[in-house]
Amino acid sequence: MSISSAIKSIQDIMRKDAGVDGDAQRLGQMSWLLFLKVFDAQEEELELELDDYREPIPEQFLWRNWAADNEGMTGDELLEFVNDKL
Repeated sequence: MSISSAIKSIQDIMRKDAGVDGDAQRLGQMSWLLFLKVFDAQEEELELELDDYREPIPEQFLWRNWAADNEGMTGDELLEFVNDKL
């Protein structure tokens, strides 16, 4: 899947969500989510390369611990986490 088709797919999903008003707000939210995903991938790489590496952000906020877990938070619990804690 190309990056443009992935972004279009994400936009289509976000357009259906209540509380997201306009492309400007969606763009900001997508940018934040993509940053967190890329940051987490970089963290995983550094953890493998460096023996004494420590994450600069708390473990609960790492992408792999809240977004990549298929059995993790959903619905109101996920919304509360993203809006109030993240």
